[in-house]
Amino acid sequence: MAIGFDQALGVHPQALLLRGKRAELLADNLANSDTPGFKARDIDFKQVLNRVNEQQTGKKLPLQQTHQDHLAGLSQKQDVDLLYRIPIQPAIDGNTVDTQQEYAIYARNAMDYQSSFEFLNSKFKGLIKVIKGQ
Repeated sequence: MAIGFDQALGVHPQALLLRGKRAELLADNLANSDTPGFKARDIDFKQVLNRVNEQQTGKKLPLQQTHQDHLAGLSQKQDVDLLYRIPIQPAIDGNTVDTQQEYAIYARNAMDYQSSFEFLNSKFKGLIKVIKGQ
């Protein structure tokens, strides 16, 4: 009876990839904090991860990939998952990036990314012990 990485690792590799994509999005917000008219964007992490998990478990039909190297469930509908952040105090120039809020969200995402990475690392260490028979 063979077990695949998808079964052994569950949704955690996708969570790690999604955290990385979210970090890029938040960094883009910070980079454009002085751009007039720029609208801060983010994703609903739980909603996107639940959708990816449902696709993996077979509850819903998976997205059709246009290339074998594309990430399943993350890159195909990226624009649909992007949400606009509602500013606490909008700027006069129309920019909705609150740098303090973005830094806090980015730091939290970085901690969550590190936690996911450590969890995956421990899963791989456990799999190595099983393979070696320890």
